[in-house]
Amino acid sequence: MATRLKDVDAVMVGMGWTGSILARELTKAGLSVVGLERGPDRVPGNDFVLPTIRDELRYGRRSEFIADNSIETVTFRHFPNESALPMRRWGAFSPGEGVGGAGLHWTGHHWRFLPNDFLLKSQTLARYGARAIPDYMTIEDWGVTYDELEPHFDRFDKLCGTSGKAGNLRGTLVPGGNPFEGVRSSEYPNKPLKQGHAGELFEKAANELGYHPFPLPASNASAPYLNSEGVQIGACQYCGFCTRFGCEANAKASANVCLMPVLRRDPKFELRTRAYVASLIYDKAGKKVTGVTYVDLRTGEEYEQPAGLVVLCGYVFANTQLMLLAGIGEPYDPASGKGAVGRNYCYQTQAGTDAFFEDKFFNPFMQAGGSHTGIDDFNGDNFDHAGLGFLGGGYLSCTANGMQPIGARVFPRGTPNWGAQWKRDMVKWYGRSVRFATQGCSYASRNNFLDLDPTYKDALGRPLIRMTYNDTDDAQKMSTYLLDVCRKIAEAMKPTHIQQRPRPKLFHVVPGQSTHNTGGTIMGTDPKTTVVNRYLQAWDAHNLFVMGASVFPQNAGYNPTGTVGALAYWSANAITSRYLKSPGPLV
Repeated sequence: MATRLKDVDAVMVGMGWTGSILARELTKAGLSVVGLERGPDRVPGNDFVLPTIRDELRYGRRSEFIADNSIETVTFRHFPNESALPMRRWGAFSPGEGVGGAGLHWTGHHWRFLPNDFLLKSQTLARYGARAIPDYMTIEDWGVTYDELEPHFDRFDKLCGTSGKAGNLRGTLVPGGNPFEGVRSSEYPNKPLKQGHAGELFEKAANELGYHPFPLPASNASAPYLNSEGVQIGACQYCGFCTRFGCEANAKASANVCLMPVLRRDPKFELRTRAYVASLIYDKAGKKVTGVTYVDLRTGEEYEQPAGLVVLCGYVFANTQLMLLAGIGEPYDPASGKGAVGRNYCYQTQAGTDAFFEDKFFNPFMQAGGSHTGIDDFNGDNFDHAGLGFLGGGYLSCTANGMQPIGARVFPRGTPNWGAQWKRDMVKWYGRSVRFATQGCSYASRNNFLDLDPTYKDALGRPLIRMTYNDTDDAQKMSTYLLDVCRKIAEAMKPTHIQQRPRPKLFHVVPGQSTHNTGGTIMGTDPKTTVVNRYLQAWDAHNLFVMGASVFPQNAGYNPTGTVGALAYWSANAITSRYLKSPGPLV
């Protein structure tokens, strides 16, 4: 029997970026808020300190900030007619655990989705006609536009102290920035990060080919910065330890650095860690949730936390699992196409190129995770797709960084895996290689979805989330197109030789790729095909709001964090300005 606790105004399920943003906005509105986090607390002054934080074995290889697979994982299969098996170790993607979530161990790439991304279906139909959208593709408009989100993008930029260069400032194109971005109301809070030699060569080559290179926006602060919450952010030290690490200089934005210092002092906020949320308490007749149950992982005791407002701020898989277990909304059925919960699961379509230079040397280590130079000429609908046989695109970038001592080795093909020649080649090429990345969109497909696994269960005895996913033909063609552009730029840089890393025909969950999973509780305007409305409010429970990338109808050709943050502020504004005054459906 669960112990019933005292009622609170609101409960956050997960304390990463979105949980921290919503908790902060709701306490400012006068609500009492409890934040439930399955993992441990993560305090920068205690946990992100030298010399331990630069332990590549502990964090980069043994994944201390990554979710524990022995407690919860997902099962995976490529197609609906296959049996799924559990991921015993995270590979392609790495959900976070503990305060800060996946936003703690991210690299720092901070993008705004393009205006076209939010109107993908309607604008594709208008420009190319209905026959341009493959029958298997289930893309949707988001129900919200870039212009509506712009003030919230701006607010998230200023929370993070994002470094970059505006390319479209209040409708005026600015040299040196990204000319394809949506209109910005203000310049980035910080100037761009320092550009390495690889970036300089890429910029020159891209310009010669008629493209539009720019420094990628990143929430690795290029200078000390006092953020919008009055929290001091440090300056990047270009140490090379970003991905999978906390930042000892407090220069890489995270909820831990940017928001938790304020929330910890707020008497209306209470943080409970090692609190594993087991279920949503759903009043189907009343179309609302009355609270959550959770298990204290330290004692095994179960608690019921009643709340007037419940906000799901977990990762994609956790949000979808809780909705399915509670019976909120109709589960998606790929055979009939009916239902919404679990629909439109997407990932990211990445591929790359390596270039080797016998006559040049690059610093492969001392840079920030966001020290990339890129182009956006082939992202979204920035280029004409007529006759190409695919939709969408992605950005291309170049860097020589991230070469940490244990895990980073870039060799020409044919190099032995061990022995004397391996050692010689490691010394020769460690500082003479450059990596190009193509990060493409992932558009929703009828047969890519999430549901409850019929066989495997988590530590609480609940069905695991089952992921059914493989790249579509459209995504494969798009990725090949981007790789061809990548090769042109690499050749213009005049390397000794080039080798490409194309997308495999079957998605592989083992090699690391990106933690850019999306969908499952998607937003939109039609309750039959979406789970939440344009304000991220559940159609079938008016006091339940769902945050994060699980609400993306499909994934764009960018890292998702900037859009996750903007949507959180958008939803928080709707809750505090409208919902609290008159609780009920906002649409």
